[in-house]
Amino acid sequence: MFVDHVKVYVRGGDGGDGMVAFRREKYVPNGGPAGGDGGKGGDIVFIVEEGLRTLMDFRYKRIFKADRGTHGMSSNKHGAKAEDTFIKVPPGTVVKDIDTGETIADLVEHGQTAVIAKGGRGGRGNSRFATPANPAPELSEKGEPGYERNVTLELKVLADAGLVGFPSVGKSTLLSVVSAAKPKIAEYHFTTIVPNLGMVETEDHRSFVMADLPGLIEGAHQGVGLGHQFLRHIERTRVIVHVIDMSAMEGRDPYEDYVTINEELQQYNMRLTERPQLIVANKMDMPDAEENLAKFREKLPEDARIFPISALSRKGLSSLLHAIADLLEVTEEFPLIDEEADESESTVLYKHESEADGFDITRDPDGAYVLSGYAIERLFKMTDFSREDSIRRFARQMRGMGIDDALRERGAENGDTVRLLEFEFEFMD
Repeated sequence: MFVDHVKVYVRGGDGGDGMVAFRREKYVPNGGPAGGDGGKGGDIVFIVEEGLRTLMDFRYKRIFKADRGTHGMSSNKHGAKAEDTFIKVPPGTVVKDIDTGETIADLVEHGQTAVIAKGGRGGRGNSRFATPANPAPELSEKGEPGYERNVTLELKVLADAGLVGFPSVGKSTLLSVVSAAKPKIAEYHFTTIVPNLGMVETEDHRSFVMADLPGLIEGAHQGVGLGHQFLRHIERTRVIVHVIDMSAMEGRDPYEDYVTINEELQQYNMRLTERPQLIVANKMDMPDAEENLAKFREKLPEDARIFPISALSRKGLSSLLHAIADLLEVTEEFPLIDEEADESESTVLYKHESEADGFDITRDPDGAYVLSGYAIERLFKMTDFSREDSIRRFARQMRGMGIDDALRERGAENGDTVRLLEFEFEFMD
């Protein structure tokens, strides 16, 4: 089964907890704090494996969690960093964040890696908090929670040349006779419902990858027929090979077919029109094909490259394959199409990816104030509430973030309930 679109959940490993410990060795005067830091949690890393062709494995496992770091130990021994979790994906995989729509990674080369979810840093041990005013703190941090996100994986077939055209124009037959690929061939529409790849070699030993892509129909850019399932795969092809049924046996006009398909490509994304295109007049061994070809040529510019062939009888294939190979030699790879990308390629935008430091305050029906936000929730999860020093530090951090003042502005009074995640506090003014 060919699977080219899946949704998965990934979570980096939590950091190990820091430790509260003190040195009490016989010959070490003034031993002081000796609690080590926790180890960093493992990352979720996607790696390209060229032997894979589909996202089939993700149909059976869609949740991936990395290991957490080891906790800190006494004698200032730090916990070990957790091993990263590597997940294999086929070349041509695009990873997008479901919540933001951001493209996280475009994985195309064998061995290429991308960190999709980072592990949390290890919590600091009490030796990190020693100061002249407090040389023996009973204070440590828990490990930072690993980053979690829901992502979509889209597989966009990596092919040098892509065969496009209406259903039943002979794309699968053409691929089957010029390569070792064995696509399904039958006398009904949409026989091909998934892309088929084949390695093609010309007589002068030049080779390239050709893809037989599912048939297009009018309205495909809006999802009609196979719609986006097809158009997704044309984005990476360097040369478009437009196959047309010149026999017109199904009652369609070859020129109208040609115009309709090109309009669908343009409507899906204007940049697809930048691809060099060869026109293949197929089924030239059928009656009326020569006459239809003459009429077809009259409606196209003189410089249009048309290759009359018969895929079934294998006539005209050699010149077509040589033309495709010649065109590939002078055609550079196109960058992945992004509708929202800035058209300017001469400037690069560098962003500081700081942690979200804001917070939100809402009210529950019972009148309680509810705190939410990445930064405050992260601080809460990293605080060890079994120790008085940690509780006081957490209260100071909340004041430093302006949460106390914000609650007062919202009308919070002494004794009101404040909720954070699954816990409740009492507001003290």
